[in-house]
Amino acid sequence: MQVRRATPDDVDRVFSLASDLATSFDVEERTFKASFQQVLTDDHALLLVVEDNKEVVGYCLGFDHVTFFANGRVAWVEEMMVSNSHRRKGAGRSLMAAFERWSAARGAKLVALATRRAAEFYRAVGYEESATYFRKML
Repeated sequence: MQVRRATPDDVDRVFSLASDLATSFDVEERTFKASFQQVLTDDHALLLVVEDNKEVVGYCLGFDHVTFFANGRVAWVEEMMVSNSHRRKGAGRSLMAAFERWSAARGAKLVALATRRAAEFYRAVGYEESATYFRKML
């Protein structure tokens, strides 16, 4: 499997994976495609894909930003999805390792994320529980 930055050609496959990931929202294709293009050009965003035999089987979308509490930058994994057929085969681990390398190269002090369904995976790749997640729909 190979991890690389996403390109415009990946839009349809990432859309399919994002649609499978979403549980609280219906992913609207037109809005997704506009957001996809925006993410590709945002200096504080990283969209990675993982391929198996030239087929995109997963993605990771994350951002970094400056904070006060960490004395510098932190990185946040916003979304991560691997197709069911490629779970437990190293795809997710490879995506997270690549995101961590990008974050460290940008001077991030930590990588954080929220999860409801994948806590076991994140523990297995070295993450620990740190806070409670709250949200408010607008």
